[in-house]
Amino acid sequence: MDLTEYSAMVQQRVNATMRRKLDGFDTCAAELKEAMAYGLLLGGKRSRPLLVYATGSALGVSLDALDGAAAAIECVHAYSLIHDDMPEMDNDLLRRGKPSVHAAFSPQTALLAGDALQALAFEFLGSSRQDPAVIARQCLLLASSAGYSGMCGGQAMDLKAEHQHLPYAELKVLHAKKTGALIKAAVLMGAAAGTDFARLTEAEQALAAYADNTGLAFQIWDDVLDVIGDSAVTGKPVGNDEAAGKSTYPALFGLEKSKQLAEEACSRALEALDCSSLSGLDTSILQLFAKFCVSRDH
Repeated sequence: MDLTEYSAMVQQRVNATMRRKLDGFDTCAAELKEAMAYGLLLGGKRSRPLLVYATGSALGVSLDALDGAAAAIECVHAYSLIHDDMPEMDNDLLRRGKPSVHAAFSPQTALLAGDALQALAFEFLGSSRQDPAVIARQCLLLASSAGYSGMCGGQAMDLKAEHQHLPYAELKVLHAKKTGALIKAAVLMGAAAGTDFARLTEAEQALAAYADNTGLAFQIWDDVLDVIGDSAVTGKPVGNDEAAGKSTYPALFGLEKSKQLAEEACSRALEALDCSSLSGLDTSILQLFAKFCVSRDH
């Protein structure tokens, strides 16, 4: 199965899992439910669920056992996008080619939809058919990657860094938190579902190194696409980073050097998978995803 086929499978599977959950809710807060569904099922590559499934499957875990973690991390990602787009943050009116949640509904409803999706993530994990130790490990990974030590901390750093040009070391930390943390969590949550990988091992360290470098490549290429992308393809306005005075790789290094840095991060990700502790495992989808990160147009 190539990456396109695998991605289509992931999208169908995780979307169905999330839709079933939302359909089971009552309608006493109908607008909130609608906004949650809109923000969660609006579209998207489902990159983080893909990494959950690809990592877990490489370790012999069934897809059924990975559905909860895949849905959980997508809920957190969706909530972060809803809040990111709001007037108090990036003030974006377009997301995935459609009005962002606060534009389609209201800022108040968007705020609550994001809050509810964050809570729903842990409901997915807590109700999954997994060993309690696996659930606990996955909950800790997701919580730490989404909070102060991860995504939220990175977003705060990003806001503070507007109209500045951060040095490379600080920019790497910012993006390792803002973007890389959830990508790393996706990989490690998939690994945690394999009982032999419930605690830190040499294989898990290799997967963490893969995730760190893939996350870096993903973010650098996002910065590149904000310069050269087509909004009709990316589904969001192009040039927003420059207009907002954000610290980005192209702003710091220029476009060609940024592309080179993304390619180098991709190469390190692939090298991390080529280690003895992962020998015999089918990591082909993980390899293809790392390459996709630096060749995509959206």
